[in-house]
Amino acid sequence: MFGAMNRSAFDRAGVMLVALTACAAPAARPPENPPMTAPRMLEDLAWPDAERVLTRDAVVVVPIGAAAKEHGPHLPLANDWILADYLRRRLAERAAVVVAPIVGLSFYPAFVEYPGSISLELDTARDVIVQVVRSLARHGPRRFYALNTGISTLRALAPAAERLAADGIVLRYTDLTKALAPVEREIAHQDGGTHADELETSMMLYIAPGSVDMSRAVKDYHPGTGPLTRSPDGPGTYSPTGSWGDPTLATRAKGERLVAALLDALVVDVEALRSASPP
Repeated sequence: MFGAMNRSAFDRAGVMLVALTACAAPAARPPENPPMTAPRMLEDLAWPDAERVLTRDAVVVVPIGAAAKEHGPHLPLANDWILADYLRRRLAERAAVVVAPIVGLSFYPAFVEYPGSISLELDTARDVIVQVVRSLARHGPRRFYALNTGISTLRALAPAAERLAADGIVLRYTDLTKALAPVEREIAHQDGGTHADELETSMMLYIAPGSVDMSRAVKDYHPGTGPLTRSPDGPGTYSPTGSWGDPTLATRAKGERLVAALLDALVVDVEALRSASPP
């Protein structure tokens, strides 16, 4: 979130700027770029600094995390945004990457029956990623990694990668199911589910415990396929709470193991991408 500067502060800043300008020789070009240090979060940089790090050899991480998608009664709508922000910062500490701002809207059709959830059309979600990558690629980078915190988003990322390949750009992305499968087999006890469940709730208990209200967590697992529905007679998978699984089984210890495994998988993905040759 960005705050607004009040008028008095704005006026004082203007006076200071005029005074500084009067004392300094006019500069026709931006100053020399200061040395950059990792992690490189793109939104924290001025454009001359961004120009310095957006080289042809750079690996650019584009995080995707829903800013408004239901996660049951015990997790916030911004659950995936919180997760994406945590992961992108930890990844930047372990790998030499440039990290773009989080893409907070994508293709989430399974949750639209629950108030507050926002989903883009599939083609729109694909094009958002294509346009974000093309905007940054025009300055040099040819290797991009979508740090993906969703499942339905894979349906937008696959065609996005195909379009970008035609531009000579490599786009790879996280597959959460594959990344977490080994640990899930060892620690999960729920009957089934993949959303706001034992695993996802455990991860949030580890990275952002203040965002979790376990007093509202309930088991809600009805086998089915298709989007979640609040109607017992509706098409799809019945889920009156919006959870799909058993979040009551979540623990911080499980979350720590899941997050560690996911971060390891992200690092492996990024390093493999670094050695990939653009199309």
